[in-house]
Amino acid sequence: MSTPQQSPATPGGKPGFPWKRLLVKAGIAAAGAGVCGAVLLGLALALAWPSLPDLHAMTDYRPRVPLRIYTADKVLIGEYGEEHRNVLRFDEIPPVMRQAVLAAEDDRFYSHGGVDWMGVARAVLTNIVKGSKSQGGSTITMQVARNFYLSSEKTYSRKFYELLLTFKIESELTKDQILELYMNQIYLGHRAYGFAAASRTYFGKPLSEVTPAEAAMLAGIPKAPSRFNPITNFPRAEIRQHYVLGRMKTLGYLTPEQTDEALKQHLTVRGADGTSARGFAIHGDYPAELARQLMYGVFQEDTYSKGIDVYTTIDSKDQEAAYLAVRDGVLNYTRRAPYPGPEDQIDLPADVEKDPVALDEILDGVQEKTPDSEDLLTAVVLSASPTEVTLARSAREIITISDKKALAVVARALNPKASDSQRLRRGSVVYLHKNGDNWEIINMPALQAALVSVTPQDGAIRAMIGGFDYNRGGFNRVTQAWRQPGSNIKPFVYAAALERGLTPATQISDQPFMLTAEQTGSKAWQPKNDGNKYEPMLTLRQGLVRSKNMVSIRILQAITPQYAQDYLTRFGFDKSRWPAVPPLALGAGGATPLQVVNAYSVFANGGYRVTPYLVDRVTDRSGNVLMQAQPVVAGDEQARAIDPRTAWVMDDILRGVTVNGTAARAHQVLKRNDVGGKTGTTNEAVDVWFSGFTPNLATTVWMGFDQPRSLGTNEFGSGLALTTWLDYMQPALKGVPESKPAPRPDGLLVDNGEYYFSEFPPGQAVASLDLSSGDELTDFLNNNRSTDGVDTSVKPLPPPNGGAAPLDAPLQTPQALPIPVPRAGGAPAGNTPFFPPIPVPRVDADAPAQAGAVSGPGAVPARPL
Repeated sequence: MSTPQQSPATPGGKPGFPWKRLLVKAGIAAAGAGVCGAVLLGLALALAWPSLPDLHAMTDYRPRVPLRIYTADKVLIGEYGEEHRNVLRFDEIPPVMRQAVLAAEDDRFYSHGGVDWMGVARAVLTNIVKGSKSQGGSTITMQVARNFYLSSEKTYSRKFYELLLTFKIESELTKDQILELYMNQIYLGHRAYGFAAASRTYFGKPLSEVTPAEAAMLAGIPKAPSRFNPITNFPRAEIRQHYVLGRMKTLGYLTPEQTDEALKQHLTVRGADGTSARGFAIHGDYPAELARQLMYGVFQEDTYSKGIDVYTTIDSKDQEAAYLAVRDGVLNYTRRAPYPGPEDQIDLPADVEKDPVALDEILDGVQEKTPDSEDLLTAVVLSASPTEVTLARSAREIITISDKKALAVVARALNPKASDSQRLRRGSVVYLHKNGDNWEIINMPALQAALVSVTPQDGAIRAMIGGFDYNRGGFNRVTQAWRQPGSNIKPFVYAAALERGLTPATQISDQPFMLTAEQTGSKAWQPKNDGNKYEPMLTLRQGLVRSKNMVSIRILQAITPQYAQDYLTRFGFDKSRWPAVPPLALGAGGATPLQVVNAYSVFANGGYRVTPYLVDRVTDRSGNVLMQAQPVVAGDEQARAIDPRTAWVMDDILRGVTVNGTAARAHQVLKRNDVGGKTGTTNEAVDVWFSGFTPNLATTVWMGFDQPRSLGTNEFGSGLALTTWLDYMQPALKGVPESKPAPRPDGLLVDNGEYYFSEFPPGQAVASLDLSSGDELTDFLNNNRSTDGVDTSVKPLPPPNGGAAPLDAPLQTPQALPIPVPRAGGAPAGNTPFFPPIPVPRVDADAPAQAGAVSGPGAVPARPL
């Protein structure tokens, strides 16, 4: 009888556990499972691989590229589309940005085959522990697969399909190609797709210029674009940035010294510190919007996805100089005006400053209701006294103002006796502005302004600012605001007089007079000179240089208002907006700043009317030219508007205005002899203007309130508007040589230092206009012949333009772009359309010039930025 074999004894005398047998069986089972898994995976691959999509979408990458608007010198000023992109080649992406992305997302990217199995195992374990699908262990290749072809849902079936597609991508594309696709395609918040677009959106700079600190912050965004972008939540973005910098240090991408330097760098995030969230280097919103309107009229919805590039005539340096000039001019006026009080008043809990989280929540709410306006930053007063004001921008940014000059702007509001609506106190919501080295409190300006600058030779628009802040309403006052030009219209009346027989030496009465209701046909009218100052007689030249109203009115009555009304159309003015009545001589009509600057260009270019244009060329994303401007150029006799002698003499007189006339400060500041111009101030200073030019640059500035009211008794075109004009022209003309005087045209005589047309030589031209009384003015108007106050040798009035053409002959219509674009209505038949290339929205003649009053063909859909 046999005895059963026993297991070897274990310590303590008990039988041992069969470890080896169990391990062998486990190994066999694992091997079998592995073989089965491999077989199943192989079967799955064999079945699923043919159904995987081809990689055409990646190998022939054609993303939805937005419309982009550029200046003439290729500076981006506008981008319109649902997706903001700037696609870069791999070698155009800076190494520091690639390293930051690898550190943040997939540091083993170049060593794995598309799937980081260690990461997958870690994610699976985490999901089992948490009982959810919270982690996916995605590599960069897997994210590319998902972004191009798959959804973001966390299901195992979608994950399996993603793995298969990842293997296919890795088998057909190089690692550099995959990383390039990822860095151009990934969404990074605020409609920015790709790191190049994100760099411009958040830091306002090209990707090639990012620092390690900026690269790390951008690389931290893909984890949660809505939560980790620095505009939406800077503190959280900063925490993520520090993590990425630590990873870059660990991986050897940054030295400890470089890491410390990056951690200390103060990041300026656009939109988070009062700077523009648009991400553009200059303020070109107004011309960019006009260019967008034109492109929409041609390409409709394809405008925003086909990668159209528009190159405008705008000069980036001139555009930014215009922005700064308008901004400073409006703020300077606002400082002088009485401070109206805070923007809002909130209840600020006691000692809330000691709770940063609570204070930031309150300030976030304030920002939503009263947002920043470029360099005007919203803040809340924590304490206020006549000698010191403490304010909070955030819990981390507390500002104290104690400078006497800065506090003087709001001194009345710091008086304890100030009214509740005006007084500054704890909880007052105000705007802060950095004026030099000191902060100041200033109210949001009510004053508006427009500045437009063109090249007189062809009408190319060099700069355009249509208001104080585009983001507070896109109403473009350059093209849409119809305002009274005041004395800015006088040069065109005087030019008409030159072609009717008057000369710069013609003596004209400057004495006051009154027209009765019977004489005017409506109501009595008694115009006045500025300051009620009058002289017996002045020459036509002196009358314009000194902007004398009495002289201007007598000139208008001599040539007849009807003649002047028709003559204005030769400069591009709308006849229907200029009634043929005596106040026309003082600017009682309607014109836009763009019309005015175009009219002054006629004097600057020798008498040719060119059409302002904004778009130079349009290309596709490959650089193929789709449209090219064909502007009319001064010198084309078909564009002749006035007699060349008239243009030459008016240029000469208007240069005198800037030397010893109402705009003498222009010569004092610019110290140039090639500058002409004219001031303009309407009754009660409702509108103030200055238009000035050199042979190479014409610029008009208008300032006023959208709802017309007086600017104040001490505001004039020679002050407020001229200052803004000079602030723009100084940098615009810097380095530009002074132009030599144009040769005197044929048919222009000189006698005793003054100029005469050959058909109106001394002794035959109008020597004097007295017409001291209203009766004499009426007689002259009715009879159109000599009276006691007019030289009896005057002949019948000749046709305009020296007999070249009848006054109502239409000029040839220039086209800036060879495409049929509907233009805004309103221009009378037979006149050159003023802005044919761009469908400009207009306001009704009787409607107030304010945002929201826009209608017409220019009101086309926009894609928000």
